[in-house]
Amino acid sequence: MKNNKLVAFFLIIFSLPLLHAYAVKGDLTLQTMQNDERIQLIQNDAERRVDVIIDGKHFTSYIYPENIAKPVLYPIKTSNETFITRGYPIANRPGERVDHPHHIGLWLNYGDVNGLDFWNNSEAIAPERKDKYGSIIHKTIVKAENGSKEGVLEVSMDWVDSKGKVLLSENTTFIFAGKGDKRTIDRITKLTARTDVAFTDNKEGMLGIRMARELEHPSDKPEKFTDAQGNPTDVPSMNNEGVTGNYRSSEGLEGDDVWGTRGKWMNLSGNIKGENISVAILDHPENVGFPTYWHARGYGLYAANPLGQKAMSGGKDELNHRLKAGESMTFKHRIVIYSGKVVADKDVEKDYKAFTK
Repeated sequence: MKNNKLVAFFLIIFSLPLLHAYAVKGDLTLQTMQNDERIQLIQNDAERRVDVIIDGKHFTSYIYPENIAKPVLYPIKTSNETFITRGYPIANRPGERVDHPHHIGLWLNYGDVNGLDFWNNSEAIAPERKDKYGSIIHKTIVKAENGSKEGVLEVSMDWVDSKGKVLLSENTTFIFAGKGDKRTIDRITKLTARTDVAFTDNKEGMLGIRMARELEHPSDKPEKFTDAQGNPTDVPSMNNEGVTGNYRSSEGLEGDDVWGTRGKWMNLSGNIKGENISVAILDHPENVGFPTYWHARGYGLYAANPLGQKAMSGGKDELNHRLKAGESMTFKHRIVIYSGKVVADKDVEKDYKAFTK
């Protein structure tokens, strides 16, 4: 039954361009012309998602199905409607990896919150082990607002243990924008402790994107990664045809050398079927742990982890961050998706300055 739900969701998501093309020819175009609302948020409570449309094209969806342990943005596309996120485990694509089923779209969580692993939770975890994991539960859509320059989605969530006890309340505002060949997502997340909460230093965190196969690093050797619970995951070697990704940090580091280093931004560049694509994640100076450490792997995991400093630095730094009941912390990130150009450091730096001004 669960697999059937995933297949149904796959059919819905991948039919969106056709559905929206039809809508754009009808009432949606009329509404856009009347209100100059280029960016549309289409709420669908029955299917547990909000679709984001820019200039009549599907950009991404906020989805909160009950079987993936957290709400995510999935899929994410360029202005040319090219997928930058992996399809698995919702919709497999030929030639892509099928490891780490908890890596879905764009998400935010952490590997050790009061001893519970929120990062690695998924349907792959056996029921008898679920008490070691936490989930993030969508509560309400506070705001879904269209606009000519940006669309704003505000949502509330709860971070809960396996018995439903709330550890953290989350209020997140997504700001979607884009013009021409550029798209941006701002994620502003406020976490408020409902009990005393310890974010024990852990490498599994915090803002993550799982990238399409074409934006991975070419690799000719299998690898094995162990998660916070000590569970190993094999990442086999694969055919590298069309795989072109390369990380570059604000500190000038590239490729696999960026993992476990600090930087105010990271840029992942590659090419998908002739389309030059770059995906930059921008950290904000007001964030705890700034500048963030980067949990960026060549196999497609692209994550900023400001709280896992001991794990990322090999013991040089350590941050066991704590919130007392009632205390809050806020994280601000911007994801910039460039299409059709080779993006230089100066381009990302310009966008970074605009984000942090």
